[in-house]
Amino acid sequence: MDIIIQSLGFKAGKELEGYIREKLNKLTPGDQIVRANVTLYLGPDRATPNDYCEIRLEVPGNDLFVKQSNTDFDQAVDEAVNKLQSMLRKAKEKQIDRTHGRVHGS
Repeated sequence: MDIIIQSLGFKAGKELEGYIREKLNKLTPGDQIVRANVTLYLGPDRATPNDYCEIRLEVPGNDLFVKQSNTDFDQAVDEAVNKLQSMLRKAKEKQIDRTHGRVHGS
């Protein structure tokens, strides 16, 4: 899987980028993920949690997209990847249901 990481308003360190790659690589290899586009936004005011992480997974069919905000990028990435895992699981279940539906219908 190709992983593209962009950080807006700051320069993401190697440690944060490594953490993001590690988390994304835990997504199921069988899900046919072509690319993950990760965008990190640093809010203008440290007093408010305006930092957020967006992840778009390019997969066959409709892309999957999540946006999570948190005071800590690591936690925002964790939450976003967890949501994506759930979305991938649901998409796979739908695909299996459709496949079984066709087999039973013929």
